[in-house]
Amino acid sequence: MQKNIETFIGCDAEYDTADIVIFGAPYDGTTSNRPGARFGGKAIRAESFGIETYSPYLERDLDDMKIFDGGELELPFGDPAPVLEAIRNLTKKVISDKKIPVMLGGEHLVTLGAVQAFVESKIYPDLQIIHFDAHADLRDEYMGQKLSHACVIRRCHELLGDKKIHSFGIRSGTREEFDWAKNHINLNLFSCNFNNLEIPKNAPVYLTIDLDILDPSVFPATGTPEAGGWQFDMLRNYIFECCKAYNIVGADLVEYAPPLDYNGVCAATACKVLRELLLSLRV
Repeated sequence: MQKNIETFIGCDAEYDTADIVIFGAPYDGTTSNRPGARFGGKAIRAESFGIETYSPYLERDLDDMKIFDGGELELPFGDPAPVLEAIRNLTKKVISDKKIPVMLGGEHLVTLGAVQAFVESKIYPDLQIIHFDAHADLRDEYMGQKLSHACVIRRCHELLGDKKIHSFGIRSGTREEFDWAKNHINLNLFSCNFNNLEIPKNAPVYLTIDLDILDPSVFPATGTPEAGGWQFDMLRNYIFECCKAYNIVGADLVEYAPPLDYNGVCAATACKVLRELLLSLRV
């Protein structure tokens, strides 16, 4: 991997010395409503120089960490299969080099490529997923397609099995999705409560964050906004609590669509979410 010319602020370590590796997955080929998420990673990097490397919430600084930013993957348009393959191959390299991958989407389907890499590598057996999202993403197919951002958590379940996926903040989905979830995943509507979460101690956990978890009054620049979401401080705190309690081995931040960000405020919010995520990871 070559160092990106424009990095996220404070993330300019060399690959060989880094503990965390950021890369972008600029794909939104299955977006079901408003496209534009493929531009998310670049916009977050550009806006990041408007924030500080230091977090007053955590009293930690990105300048004290070793984070490599490899920029955006070159992904084809259209067919999601080669897109997932490219993400899978890069993620495999990162985890085989004993680093934590943090992927910037892109739409939520890109998560599947990363999860496939973790499963196929067999480096982290018994992988669990913690999933922050407005949508269940548990459809078996969407308009005849099984590879869709509306189906990503269902596809991940096929890889991991029952009760390995823990979804929080969900406030949208079909009746069939909610009925199916009762027997197959740990689905938490609206809020976030880790108290009853049954994850084995030290089990590897992949954290996937769809930014539409935030209320559209806070974060309207996403393809499928849903009223009734979290505030920034809720998300920030839940990320920290999650990283403190569990062994996070990989993460992603998806579904920010810059063309829908009419005043740039969502870019600044996405930057702070990413900063808090990076500073919360245990390395």
